[in-house]
Amino acid sequence: MPDNNKKSNHFICPSTREFYQESRAIKNHSLGDFVHGYIYGRWIYAYIGVAKGRHPLTKILGPLFRFVTFLFPKPKVSAGTAPAGNKTKITFADGYHGKVMPLDKASKLITVNKPLNMPDLEQVIPYKRARDIILKNPDHIAVLKCPCRAAQEKPCQPEDVCLVVGEPFASFIVEHHPDKTRWISQQEAVAIMEAEEERGHVHHAFFKDAMLDRFYAICNCCSCCCGAINSHRNGTPMLASSGYVSEVDQDICIGCGMCSGFCQFDAIDMIDGLANVNFEKCMGCGICASKCEQEAIRFRLEPAKGLPLDICALQDQQG
Repeated sequence: MPDNNKKSNHFICPSTREFYQESRAIKNHSLGDFVHGYIYGRWIYAYIGVAKGRHPLTKILGPLFRFVTFLFPKPKVSAGTAPAGNKTKITFADGYHGKVMPLDKASKLITVNKPLNMPDLEQVIPYKRARDIILKNPDHIAVLKCPCRAAQEKPCQPEDVCLVVGEPFASFIVEHHPDKTRWISQQEAVAIMEAEEERGHVHHAFFKDAMLDRFYAICNCCSCCCGAINSHRNGTPMLASSGYVSEVDQDICIGCGMCSGFCQFDAIDMIDGLANVNFEKCMGCGICASKCEQEAIRFRLEPAKGLPLDICALQDQQG
């Protein structure tokens, strides 16, 4: 684990230098992407606060962000289902999104014991950009005070639940936010996720174009605070399903409503006194199954929802 008290003699933080060097080495990763990534990481609380409309600078920084995106527009890529030569513009969600993960799959991702290089996971991360898992120093994990919760007037507690994974991301966030971060072990990271699971909160593996087009963090959050969950529920498809779906055995269900109360995606309705899962809304997080004391909810693979982010299976495929 890196030394949290180590200070740099450089005017520019070592992690910033590494972030820039890696950015310039990536094909089609523009200078604008690097600047965007630097701003995102360096001023993440203002960035998220503005995005949620809860920061005092929203009226100023909102138009500025739109101006920057005008200067550095997202590229166009060939559409997989479009006629040959046709191009499609990358949307906001294509470059900044999360993959919903049940606790067991998220725990495996956070406890990887060797570097990984898994580019272009199109079948697992169904977006046009930011779908690589390239983990350098996977045991370098920093827990960050959640920017989404920090933007709330009365946030859910605790706030230190965001996990930044691997380099250069973990060092970058620690060097620039020493008062809001700390280094933790992989075991401590799993313990944080287990505690959030107990609270009924959802785990997402996050990917961002400006963060070197790849996975960089695990979000553990709730619908009352999480910007991504709220954006998704409001029509911006920032979250991909886990690849699983929940089903209720109504012969066992007693209609207690526990699962419905914990569902962060409003995917469970109580109909005629029994729980019913809305297939379209269900994101396969597994919280409802973990909360059902009657064990009336089963969790199954659903090909129509996509493939799970199962890091062990992906490693086996790589050989």
